[in-house]
Amino acid sequence: MTDTQQVEQNAPAKKYELTDETTKSWDDRTLYRIRALVAIASIGVAAGDLGGFIEAEKNLTQFDDAWVSGNARVSGNARVFDDAWVFDDARVSGNARVFGNAWVFDDARVFDDAWVFDDAWVSGNAWVSGNARVSGNARVSGNAWVSGNARVSGNAWVFDDAWVSGNARVFGNAWVFDDARVSGNAWVHGNAWVHGNASIELSIHIGWHSHVGSENGTLTWFRTRGGGISVNRGCFSGTLSDFEGAVQKMHGGNQTAQEYGLLVQFIKLRASAWGSEKREAA
Repeated sequence: MTDTQQVEQNAPAKKYELTDETTKSWDDRTLYRIRALVAIASIGVAAGDLGGFIEAEKNLTQFDDAWVSGNARVSGNARVFDDAWVFDDARVSGNARVFGNAWVFDDARVFDDAWVFDDAWVSGNAWVSGNARVSGNARVSGNAWVSGNARVSGNAWVFDDAWVSGNARVFGNAWVFDDARVSGNAWVHGNAWVHGNASIELSIHIGWHSHVGSENGTLTWFRTRGGGISVNRGCFSGTLSDFEGAVQKMHGGNQTAQEYGLLVQFIKLRASAWGSEKREAA
């Protein structure tokens, strides 16, 4: 037996092949539907099952459990590997990477140099682009867009029509949703909820206080696009002024009301710097 024959004999079997069925990518590349040659038990793929579309074998590794199914498309220099799964009508293109146990599905798009990895999910009509990274157990869904050098990680959720861009970081158990915008060098983390028409460009534009109130919950406050202050705490969501009224109505002058009063004064003092703040404090 020659050395070449020995290498071929020892090489692991390929898990898929390209079929003759083709489609076109958004930039007119020819993509080929794949067919499984072996079973992938972890996602219920049997040998002979048809998968999604790829441009070439470089887009989907042959020797792990990664898979592309449905009408999903992977093209350009994009790569799907490890145990990642791209399915439904999702698109992965450019130099994007989807790996680990990540899922990209529904009509989601991952492109440019973006990465989705670990156990992260990108779904709905969400876009992840630029040099953005979505990792951990993060979820990006709805019409959300994560772009630039933004990072979404941990157990964070970005959904609805929210945008996270620039060098922003969203992590921990934070949620960014509705029409919220988080950009610049802002960080949103902990148990913070940022929503409505939030506009957060600097860390001074947001804050949260945990273990407050009669339920020991989290009070989040942030700048809105009109320069106002929005607050959420438990079932309450509204302006800072409305929050003061709700506290007075529920707690009167007890200790909880006094504690909230001190936090409100802090929030007002911090917000007073928004008009003149041009860069992050040293």
